[in-house]
Amino acid sequence: MAQQKKARKVGRPKLPKGEAMGRIVPVRFTADALKAMESAAAAKKLSLSEWIRSTCNAAI
Repeated sequence: MAQQKKARKVGRPKLPKGEAMGRIVPVRFTADALKAMESAAAAKKLSLSEWIRSTCNAAI
């Protein structure tokens, strides 16, 4: 009998150990706050996540 190959998993492959950002923290914002943050992120040519991380890092 011929050996069957394992099926590849669907989705993004796991990152090597230590490469992942860390924990995901769910946060809710009002619609107005979210619009303001999206505008500020766009002005700096950052994604919303990058802008939130950089703003939080600057605050701490």
